Amino acid sequence: MEWGSESAAVSDFHRVPEIIKVSLFYVRSQRTCLRREVGGPTGKSGLALLVTVILLVASRDYLEHITSIGPRTTGSPENEIVTVRYLLEQIKRIEVQSSSVHRISVDVQRPTGSFSIDFLGGFTSYYDNITNVVVKLEPRDGAQHAVLANCHFDSVANSPGASDDAVSCSVMLEVLRVLSASSEALHHAVIFLFNGAEENVLQASHGFITQHPWASLIRAFINLEAAGVGGKELVFQTGPENPWLVQAYVSAAKHPFASVVAQEVFQSGIIPSDTDFRIYRDFGNIPGIDLAFIENGYIYHTKYDTADRILTDSIQRAAGNYMKDFFCALGITLISWFTCLVTVLILAVFVSLIGQSLSWYNHFYVSVCLYGTAAVAKIILIHTLAKKFYYVNASDRYLGEVFFDTSLCVHCVSLVALTYRGLCSAFISAVWVAFPLLTKLCVHKDFKQHGAQGRFIAFYLLGMFVPYLYASYLIWAVFEMFTPILGRSGSEIPPDVVLASILAGCTMILSSYFISFIYLAKSTKSTVLTLTSVCAVTLLLVCSGAFFPYSSHPASPKPKRVFLQHVTRTFHDLDGSVTKRDSGIWINGFDYTGMSHITPHVPEINDSIRAHCEEDAPLCGFPWYLPVHFLIRKNWYLPAPEVSPGDPAHFRLVSKEQTPWDSVKLTFEATGPSHMSFYVRTHKGSTLSQWSLGNGTPVTSKGGDYFVFYSHGLQASAWRFWIEVQVLEERPEGMVTVAIAAHYLSGEDKKSSQLDALRAKFPDWTFPSAWVCTYNLFVF
Repeated sequence: MEWGSESAAVSDFHRVPEIIKVSLFYVRSQRTCLRREVGGPTGKSGLALLVTVILLVASRDYLEHITSIGPRTTGSPENEIVTVRYLLEQIKRIEVQSSSVHRISVDVQRPTGSFSIDFLGGFTSYYDNITNVVVKLEPRDGAQHAVLANCHFDSVANSPGASDDAVSCSVMLEVLRVLSASSEALHHAVIFLFNGAEENVLQASHGFITQHPWASLIRAFINLEAAGVGGKELVFQTGPENPWLVQAYVSAAKHPFASVVAQEVFQSGIIPSDTDFRIYRDFGNIPGIDLAFIENGYIYHTKYDTADRILTDSIQRAAGNYMKDFFCALGITLISWFTCLVTVLILAVFVSLIGQSLSWYNHFYVSVCLYGTAAVAKIILIHTLAKKFYYVNASDRYLGEVFFDTSLCVHCVSLVALTYRGLCSAFISAVWVAFPLLTKLCVHKDFKQHGAQGRFIAFYLLGMFVPYLYASYLIWAVFEMFTPILGRSGSEIPPDVVLASILAGCTMILSSYFISFIYLAKSTKSTVLTLTSVCAVTLLLVCSGAFFPYSSHPASPKPKRVFLQHVTRTFHDLDGSVTKRDSGIWINGFDYTGMSHITPHVPEINDSIRAHCEEDAPLCGFPWYLPVHFLIRKNWYLPAPEVSPGDPAHFRLVSKEQTPWDSVKLTFEATGPSHMSFYVRTHKGSTLSQWSLGNGTPVTSKGGDYFVFYSHGLQASAWRFWIEVQVLEERPEGMVTVAIAAHYLSGEDKKSSQLDALRAKFPDWTFPSAWVCTYNLFVF
């Protein structure tokens, strides 16, 4: 297909960043079938898929219009009515302007369903009457196969969601317009899914892939996501299997940007996030590609994620003594790495204990000056001591060669281990083996000649350029992603310990082939003193509080995230009587510093109002929006008047039945706002055997309680479900405790005067996300 006309057609959209637009076509030949089996012979069977990736300028009008609507939480009129209406209007305009060789079909799907997911410790999700806008672009005579492009137009509460994920939906609208205006017919269909409930933990994609009639046509998909705001789009997940997808992407992308490291890190569960890729892979068994922005994750899911931030533009061997020296060198290297790690961890723990954690969050150079310099200084010091007191009579050149071989051996072991485990990331170790080995062979002669040291160093550095350049790129990507994450990783993980460990690991890798230079150098005293001085000065400045962690600077905000939930809690006993009722504003800080930086500005939030865990209640008796209680154990409960939403939640026991297999079946019915959380804890002598949610098998969250996330669109029916409790031993306190929390994330019910007054006291470098909720606990 000739793309000149399409490029010209969109050349006027020059104000938006270069964004990857993926269109999937089949080559113009007689190949008509795309095999769906994993590992199928897609090429040999005469089948080809051409993935055309074009960097084009997408219409900012779409983006600005969607974000101007404001936050678009599932179940809110802004999401369910205003945004849907806008999308349908634009799709209708595109249809009117489309070529007669195409056929455009539009469907608004409102699915209801549930599923279990192994995310955040595992939980079950239920949705009712949420919204999907689905567009199928196909040849006039129809098509039997299709490619899916997915984005989501909903956002988290209190964020306009420009990068996550309005910009992707804008790109998809533009792709639809360009393709539909082409005068050349497609051989197969492209389905565009604008889903309205991704932020509700992937509900809308599940509703589409498991219920929509067009889902059976899909043979491959591309998911457009965001973990940051702008920059290059990183392909961070692909498959399962089907390497032709990646091959097609690489051959067609003008600037491909992908890494198996990103895939394996993301799928390991280290990063507390997930995308619709999981749903299409697990529930649809469809191969695909996951694309996301990763730069500037500091403002991801905050009020700063606005359209204007989407920017417009990683040997002389000593005969029989060599093996002894080699293993000694290996031991010294490992000792230097171990002491390097211990040193930075001691510094990190000290900084955390004095309350100066995250001092680098707004000034990343602080982490390098504090932990990076300490790590490098300790490695140099250990090897300097070994050279001075152990290798007294050894040749400097000989020692340099031995330690080069030691580093090469370490990377070889890493390569073998990673390959044995089947990890694709083994290619990184291969780079660290191949290039240094080739360099060694090339400069070996110069290394042995006394007058050729300058030439040796020049060639050595040139040979190491590729692995060090690539390693620097990967390290940049790691810090670009993990630094913002450490600002929202909860109150239990000391971020300085994590960052110091990562910096120590990076120092070990980057220093590996330069250890030999320590033994070639005449003196390292000035280097060690300089590094130590920088570390010491930085530590003093950190201890004095010179580096404030957060920033409200408009160009680069790095806010502190705080959740404020004005809640009324009601606890009932086995007889249904109210045993406790209280109200307050439940406060959760998303990072390790807790409220230490907030208290000077809001004195009433202090340790005297620390929230206490209700030991007999699931998840400590608080209205967790998601089951992240194991990450955030420090929270505060400020007494406040009761809340009375205009649309109160209702929860009742519909029936209690004794089953033939000696279990008790409890049927419940709940009505309320668009977002609710249901919690279950079985008592001693009882177990939760099955329920009507997901695949029927209850999934526990961390800690042993059960958590169900529920949401609905507009005009949802009452949520009716059942749980089955196997009673092994009758006990007077009952068999199970259940609780339900109703979260009012939109409309007038979201607000309270006390909540507004408290939020107004927070400094501008914070991002307090506030809403009203109710919590009711029952015992059966």
